[in-house]
Amino acid sequence: MESSKMLRGLLLLGLMSILSRTQATQEVSAEDFEVEKPETAADRDLAEVLEVLLDRMNNHISSTEKRGSIPLCAMGNRCAMKFGPRIGKLCDCGRGANCNSYLLKCI
Repeated sequence: MESSKMLRGLLLLGLMSILSRTQATQEVSAEDFEVEKPETAADRDLAEVLEVLLDRMNNHISSTEKRGSIPLCAMGNRCAMKFGPRIGKLCDCGRGANCNSYLLKCI
């Protein structure tokens, strides 16, 4: 008899602790999904400054890429030009092809 009362008490205590934990987690999860605050003037100013910096970086990167890029040649096209003892590149051969220094063509 006494053991059944103890068992009921322990079950009741366990049930109460489980219910209190689930209630606490529900309160925390409700706080996590609050509506965000509207932007302040400082946030907008910071975003504008970042946009200007990104535009400058994109312009700088694109100008360096334009100078260093060499167009691709098709197979059999001229890929180099002879300037006296030197050979200069007109274009770069595609994947799997090489520029032959004797024929000056992509093979």
